[in-house]
Amino acid sequence: MSEQPIRLNGAQALIKSLELEGVEVIFGYPGGAILPVYDPIIDSSIRHVLVRHEQGAGHMAEGYAHATGKPGVCMVTSGPAATNVVTPLADAYLDSVPMVCITGQVAMAAIGTDAFQECDTTGITRSITKHNILVTKAEEIPHAVKEAFHIATTGRPGPVLIDVPKNIVDANNPDAYFDFVYPTEVDLPGYSPGTTPDQSSIDAAVELMMSAQRPVLYVGGGVLKARGAEALLQLAEMSNIPVVTTLMARGVFPDSHELALGMPGMHGNYTAVTAIQKSDLLIAMGSRFDDRVTGKVGAFAPDAKVVHVDIDPAEHGKVRNPDVSVVGDCREAMEMMLEALAAAGGSSAFADITPWRQQLSGWQEQYPLVYEQSEPGENLKPQYVLERLRDGSPKDTIVTSGVGQHQMWASQYWTFDHPYTWINSGGLGTMGFSIPAAIGAKAAMPDRTVWAVDGDGCFQMTAQELITATVERIPIKVALLNNAYLGMVRQWQEMFYDERYSEVHLGFETPDYVKWAESMGCVAFRVEDPDEVDVTIAKANEINDRPVVVEFRCLSSEILYPMVPAGGSNDDIIVDPSQTAPTSVEGN
Repeated sequence: MSEQPIRLNGAQALIKSLELEGVEVIFGYPGGAILPVYDPIIDSSIRHVLVRHEQGAGHMAEGYAHATGKPGVCMVTSGPAATNVVTPLADAYLDSVPMVCITGQVAMAAIGTDAFQECDTTGITRSITKHNILVTKAEEIPHAVKEAFHIATTGRPGPVLIDVPKNIVDANNPDAYFDFVYPTEVDLPGYSPGTTPDQSSIDAAVELMMSAQRPVLYVGGGVLKARGAEALLQLAEMSNIPVVTTLMARGVFPDSHELALGMPGMHGNYTAVTAIQKSDLLIAMGSRFDDRVTGKVGAFAPDAKVVHVDIDPAEHGKVRNPDVSVVGDCREAMEMMLEALAAAGGSSAFADITPWRQQLSGWQEQYPLVYEQSEPGENLKPQYVLERLRDGSPKDTIVTSGVGQHQMWASQYWTFDHPYTWINSGGLGTMGFSIPAAIGAKAAMPDRTVWAVDGDGCFQMTAQELITATVERIPIKVALLNNAYLGMVRQWQEMFYDERYSEVHLGFETPDYVKWAESMGCVAFRVEDPDEVDVTIAKANEINDRPVVVEFRCLSSEILYPMVPAGGSNDDIIVDPSQTAPTSVEGN
């Protein structure tokens, strides 16, 4: 905070406020309405990363936030620039990503006149932001920034938008100047998210946990947002309760741990899906009973009592009515559970669940993730590529992904033993997320290896941001799993539309991904032979002065298993054809 007021204009005040919030990087793109704010950036300690499309700015801010836990910041101008960040805002909203987005707006006097590049940004984004603010006076800017960061990072995290009319940041406008003092606290009477759970709900949850015969810890992304990985590990080991980690929670619990069951959901592994389905107690920790996990809600975990721990009261009872509702921060809740359990006798206080653990082990042996290696002359199997990429990269590699088959294969076949190493678009399912998110993560963690796993469909949506990576010296690596199709859509058409492949073929020959990547300043390789996979990955991992793109030519016809058909019950899970069809579990 400044000790004495200093005279600043609105643009200077905005940048100064961001500096005082500890902002290190802004991802943005200048334009008319926001142009005055770009002038003081020249003298600022904040790094600005010039993107090639405003959507990229938003996804980079998300990648930065995922990797660090700190709010990512993006800044764009009015009109089409503001509408271009709608997708990242919606993505961040659904995945609870802390983000502050600053948009330029036409001058106050022009609002409502259909002025050039005017749009109702706050109106458009109201339903996809945690909060948004149209600042109307220059002296309101410090308070708006302080409130935005507070709201974005407290309670359930999410994106906040600040819309800034041009006249209040214009250095040529006398009314844009004021005595700047940055506030030390916020005054938001209508906003007071609680974090500490009620002790009685903790006690009730612990009682159910100690008596359960078939318990499962169903862990979602909220545990990562709460920085709760250590508490989760302690809770699982004390209770001996197996853990499933949703797509948004991969890495929060080590995949190599004996209690780890992996990912549940539409393309989760058989044991994780069926463990939830046959459980008698679900401890839902920072998870929201998403439809990709539940399948047909009425048939989901029919015999399970539910303990639901989530900081957002609106999530409790939204999909599944809990038997015990614990409203509060997941990490605090788990720490309180650990205290209560220790007082009750620790590990000895729990029922013997040896038969349940044996059942789970049996499923793991009978239904592992499997695939057959490609035949000589065939293109690569994507599962093989991901296994080799996993084994050939540092253990703390940060992996981002696009959306589709490659996303699911990456989540299935990568071994996530460290939190904050898996960054993807879960709720919105945004194609094109991977490359800009990887740039944001690498900007935040320059000493870490960052691989973007992408499909050819996703790559074509945001590949231009590789120019940003080159020019800004942010050397990410891209594993392009090119199967010449919109693979997930093709799979659905094959399985549910009688192989009527409508508008899903992208083709291997156009574009030439190697030439395209090289034209954007990247080192590029193409791999078609399994014998070339390891050596090319090694080459890519040795290059750290520029971005690298490795195009892996993959088999177009490969089907992603397991799969729960859309609208079906988790009991209807389809496993790989090489495995014996599962039957209903009896005696549990």
